[in-house]
Amino acid sequence: MAHGGDIIHELTTDHREVEEIFGRIEALPAGDERRKEYADQAVMELVRHSVAEEQYLYPVVRDLLPDGDEVADKELEDHAKAERIMKDMEGHGADDPEFDRLVGQLMLEIRTHIQDEEDNLFPRLRQAATPERLNELGDKARTAKSTAPTRPHPAAPDKPPANKILDRGAGMVDRLRDALTGRGKGH
Repeated sequence: MAHGGDIIHELTTDHREVEEIFGRIEALPAGDERRKEYADQAVMELVRHSVAEEQYLYPVVRDLLPDGDEVADKELEDHAKAERIMKDMEGHGADDPEFDRLVGQLMLEIRTHIQDEEDNLFPRLRQAATPERLNELGDKARTAKSTAPTRPHPAAPDKPPANKILDRGAGMVDRLRDALTGRGKGH
């Protein structure tokens, strides 16, 4: 799937990629080790996606929408809930029934979040922001994702400026851990 363009296109592309990974998980039988590998890939994508939203999407939502603070706070609550689920998944193997429960919970949470963003938030933002601003935010979101953490950090700040500073350091550590363990190198 082609990344690029404005922030709405970029984030929607991420949504499609995560849904594709979820489909791979659902196509495999419970206990199949590849379910864990795909779940790790999904977590990596979701964490990077969340960082981009928290650094660039939600601040502009707060600025441009009349109920922006309320909308952004709800989105951040959704992220926090998903991040706790992802963190809980880390300690369970594919053969653990708790893993299946958590993966199902994560998929439901993320699918609900995606539908809400695409049906409500994105159309409102497209009306409120100039195309130039949305394009600029798309570039910033892609840059943020390239240095973002790849593992959930539920205790980390989710609002600028603290998140922008801490995400880069956590991202470096996460990518080093991923390289050493082979995490995210699914089939």
